[in-house]
Amino acid sequence: MTDEKLTIKINIADRYYPLKINRLDEHRVRKAASMVNSAVDKYRFAYDSKDVQDFLAMVSVHFATNLLETKEKLEIENFSDDLNVINDKLSAILTQE
Repeated sequence: MTDEKLTIKINIADRYYPLKINRLDEHRVRKAASMVNSAVDKYRFAYDSKDVQDFLAMVSVHFATNLLETKEKLEIENFSDDLNVINDKLSAILTQE
């Protein structure tokens, strides 16, 4: 039953959007909407602009930057894990001789 779909409405910057999602993703989607709204509110208080579109653009760049940073860290960790495996194999070969 993991494919069970659910239709919800989320509020982003005072506008409602209907979404059809997997039931198991509901909590994650609602939490993401809450994070977006919190970030928009921070920009609203920090800047004089009245255009919500500007805040949404800034929030998009903020989250995209965080995503890229996380991906880069994961790539470095995976590379480090690969190097450790190679190092272990080399050590095993060298100790056999």
